[in-house]
Amino acid sequence: MAGDGRWRGHAAFATVRKGGEMKVFWLNVVGLCAAGLAMARPMDIRTANLEPSRGGKPRPPVMVPPDVTNNVALNCPVTASAETTAQDSPERQTPLGDLPCLTDGNKEHDDERVNLPPGRQWVQIDLGRTREVWAVQIWHAYDYGCVYRDVVVLLSNDPGFSGETVTVFNNDHDNTSGLGEGKDKEYMEDFMGRCLAVDGVFARYVRLYSNGCTETPVNRYTEIEVYGRMPVGHQPENGPRVPLKVGYPKPIFL
Repeated sequence: MAGDGRWRGHAAFATVRKGGEMKVFWLNVVGLCAAGLAMARPMDIRTANLEPSRGGKPRPPVMVPPDVTNNVALNCPVTASAETTAQDSPERQTPLGDLPCLTDGNKEHDDERVNLPPGRQWVQIDLGRTREVWAVQIWHAYDYGCVYRDVVVLLSNDPGFSGETVTVFNNDHDNTSGLGEGKDKEYMEDFMGRCLAVDGVFARYVRLYSNGCTETPVNRYTEIEVYGRMPVGHQPENGPRVPLKVGYPKPIFL
């Protein structure tokens, strides 16, 4: 048995590994500004597919060609598999927005976000034209430490995703959502979200699936960014690469 514990954002957590299962225990502290109070509530996050702790070390940067600096999803239209919902955990103070808020560039924890109903749902971005995609950056709601389930990210030039499709990320390890068994790990959501490397795939549409999280069955998204450029044709595998610079929101502290 091995353990670890620290603060992340405004939540304390401890991880304990026993056998093949990682157990994560959270103590979230929520500021209730209107009442001038704080409430502590423990959360027991159990998953066999959680990525191991990095011991406070940052994740390696996503490497991209030097001219891939623009978020080509900014203000692009967004569609979804269902109507947005006001359903969420009862303590929520974050304003709910419409789908366009997912690409408006606002990604602080108290900015508008989108909630979709429980179950497997998706949001989809139309980049307007085929792009050479090198990274997808996702922020689900991160005001609570939690693990989002069955996160799958797909790229395609077909808006219905019935034609040729590229899977960028899939942590649905037991194929609960029916999109194939994923090999990626689940992860703790925080203010840095998750940046997914893409190897210059030509695509116009980006679809992101989820299936609730350990905090709520609701599917919550704050912001999505896509980094790419106009297609430039064949690129040598050993071409120059630089770390992608992502603008992160402010960390959440007590």
